[in-house]
Amino acid sequence: MTVLAAAIQFNVKQGDVDANLVYVREALRRVAEQGANLAVLPEMWSSGFAYRNLNELALRTAGIADELLLLSRELKLVIVGSMPEPNGDKVFNTIYVFDNGVTAGVYRKIHLFSLLGEDRAFSGGDSWLLAETSIGKVGVIICYDLRFPELSRRLAVEGAQVICVPAQWPKPRQEHWRTLLRARAIENQLFVVSCNACGIIGKLDFFGMSMIIDPKGEVLAEASEGEVEIIAELDMQTMIDWRAQIPCFNDRKPDCY
Repeated sequence: MTVLAAAIQFNVKQGDVDANLVYVREALRRVAEQGANLAVLPEMWSSGFAYRNLNELALRTAGIADELLLLSRELKLVIVGSMPEPNGDKVFNTIYVFDNGVTAGVYRKIHLFSLLGEDRAFSGGDSWLLAETSIGKVGVIICYDLRFPELSRRLAVEGAQVICVPAQWPKPRQEHWRTLLRARAIENQLFVVSCNACGIIGKLDFFGMSMIIDPKGEVLAEASEGEVEIIAELDMQTMIDWRAQIPCFNDRKPDCY
């Protein structure tokens, strides 16, 4: 099976849900017209990290989810991206996986970036997600989760073929981003589709560099720093062949570590 994957990199307007939604509607249609089956959006794409009114903005997420659910059916897309989900006096940073008109899964970010105070505004999730979709088994992680290889490994062991990574990863840690994404692909012998934000958002400068990586760690597509959609073909047979050539999963000794 071959999947055409897209990452929709854009400058998330902090606190401006309507502007972000307009951009995403149009971008989803653009990648669908090019034949994409999978579209990944940045972390917190609908609102950004607008801490002052995050709880209020989170109340719009249910309506946006309904709209993207319909768009996924109309455009025959699997759509992956995170938005704020209400949770009492805090919110979850939640990925919704929409698959051709069906919600295939929901994942709440486990690892909160305390350096920027995420733990003060967000509740952390406590479970991983491997979504069974029309394009195969899709695992998801969010931004800072990338620094915790145990999570990606669990997804791989459970059968993930693709791991999607919505993010808002700022300068100056571009090389960490690039290295960790390739490492997750190489060590787990699967495809990684990452989508970072770009431009100035609040007080932070985001470098973009969204990437689509194959199971050998080769970069199939990489964005620059501006608003852009990147697209690449994921050939699942190449993953199967590579895993047969270097059978890392068969050689694991989990009882020893």
